[in-house]
Amino acid sequence: MRNELTHRERVRLALEHQETDRVPIAMVCSGINTPAYATLEEYLARDRGTTVAEYLRPLIDIKDVGPAYVGPPLAERTDIWGVRRTPVSYGSGSYDEIEFYPLAAASDPADIAAHSWPVTEWFDYSVLPERIAAIRKDADYCLMASNGNIFETSWYMRGFERMFVDLALKPELTHAICERVCGFYVEHFTKILSAANGGIDLVFTADDIGGQNGLLMSLDMWSAHIKPYHVRLNRVIHEFGARVIYHSDGAVMEAVPGLMDMGIDVLQALQFDAKGMDPAALKENYGDRLCFEGGVSVQQTLPFGTAEDVRKEVEERIAVLGRDGGYILGPSHAIQAGTPPENILALFDTAASYPMPSGRGSA
Repeated sequence: MRNELTHRERVRLALEHQETDRVPIAMVCSGINTPAYATLEEYLARDRGTTVAEYLRPLIDIKDVGPAYVGPPLAERTDIWGVRRTPVSYGSGSYDEIEFYPLAAASDPADIAAHSWPVTEWFDYSVLPERIAAIRKDADYCLMASNGNIFETSWYMRGFERMFVDLALKPELTHAICERVCGFYVEHFTKILSAANGGIDLVFTADDIGGQNGLLMSLDMWSAHIKPYHVRLNRVIHEFGARVIYHSDGAVMEAVPGLMDMGIDVLQALQFDAKGMDPAALKENYGDRLCFEGGVSVQQTLPFGTAEDVRKEVEERIAVLGRDGGYILGPSHAIQAGTPPENILALFDTAASYPMPSGRGSA
């Protein structure tokens, strides 16, 4: 093996459970929140004479790519599904929270059918080869298309509490919405992957099905009402040779066998602060068949630990999850405001330099 792989080679080898020069690094379903980014920018300018973008450029192995939106103009802060969000301050910054659920008042499947649903004609897929070439002109990145979150998109439209009431009392409403959402994503990613002609390696899918202490619904309810839609979508993604990277926050350990059966290739987020989430057990029980991305705590270690704490956690993640390949390292979600810049740098500096575990079955 060469001393240094391209970004794409590094990720591909890792996902094949093969040796890599260093652990792949990504910011999947992540990023650095604006206040933390500004603080890090100042720190890097002062201490290393560089910018955040330049610092991360050689480290991040996965980049996003997608088609161009050419549909009707969208109202301010409103997405293609009709969901409208408003900024809610957390002090030094804000998050966009849903303020309008377009299907909140729906009472039967006919109301669902009457909604103004997005169509794939709102996107120009022909730009993808040019966009892929432009990204890879800079470096040979692993490319990922987003964002197949079927259940989440559905409850964004219906409302979180209403959707769970529907699951219990009016499942036909849930299925009416999920069927529309799934149908769109199946067609959307079929067109994306067709236009990409092998240039896209990963498709990001998601549905937060776990909370801090356990699943948001029973496994039986999930299997009956949510899983079949992802099975359908994942089958299409695999037909094009792309891999499915699936995001869920929270305590999802008991759902992992079902997620694998659903057809995911990479489990993303890895919120090990949640109840029962154990990196060693994940690797031991599923690591020969499943890959992982994320895992560095944005709840505890990054914001509240020391740089040495972060370094140790990164080393532990690589030693455990990176054994025999199958791991892409990253924060478990967005790096939050107030996170010390020294801790952010400890994450990436350690990941870039820490040796991969060698030998089958070694720790």
